[in-house]
Amino acid sequence: MPESFFVDIWSDVVCPFCYLGARQFAGALAGFEHRDDVVVRHRAFELDPGSASSSDLPLDELLAKKYAIGVDHARAINERLQDQARSLGMAWALERARPTNTFDAHRLMALAGDQGRGGEMGERLFRAYFSEGALLSDLQTLSALSDEVGVEGADQLWRSDAYADQVRGDELSAHELGITGVPSMLVDGRFMIVGAQGAEKILDVLRRAWARRGAA
Repeated sequence: MPESFFVDIWSDVVCPFCYLGARQFAGALAGFEHRDDVVVRHRAFELDPGSASSSDLPLDELLAKKYAIGVDHARAINERLQDQARSLGMAWALERARPTNTFDAHRLMALAGDQGRGGEMGERLFRAYFSEGALLSDLQTLSALSDEVGVEGADQLWRSDAYADQVRGDELSAHELGITGVPSMLVDGRFMIVGAQGAEKILDVLRRAWARRGAA
């Protein structure tokens, strides 16, 4: 193949469907015959760009307020999501989740991507939010997580506006492509997968995209 086989993934690190989708994508990629030729590019997408850095309300109450539903309904939704996560080998603790602004987390993801550690950084941020109750707008927390993954330069990042334009550029690209929800995966610039569709569906799209470029 003359060109790289890109998979662009727009997601947010506080989005439950994005974490489910990331695990599903990993499973699909493991079964893809040409996985060594795939280049994954993690793209920023803020679910709520105007959100505060912290909130006194628990996640169930925030969801209920945002979608105008009862707290019990919101709690039931989160319990179903946790069940899905468990089926993928993850232990979530959504009662500990701390909704927050994710702009700086996305800047850190961009930094990690430049060091070839975007996937690892994304997984660590997801786990910190969904399982550990970490506040992902706290710069010290982000620096500590980056150290765990082996990403260099996080402390310097907070003293500049580096990667801010890249984050906004990713979000502009999403808007231009008509992306309104995440995860959204653009496979080889041809096929779009929206939502956590499951490993089998993702694998099928990977194979169809590979076959399409081979027939071109």
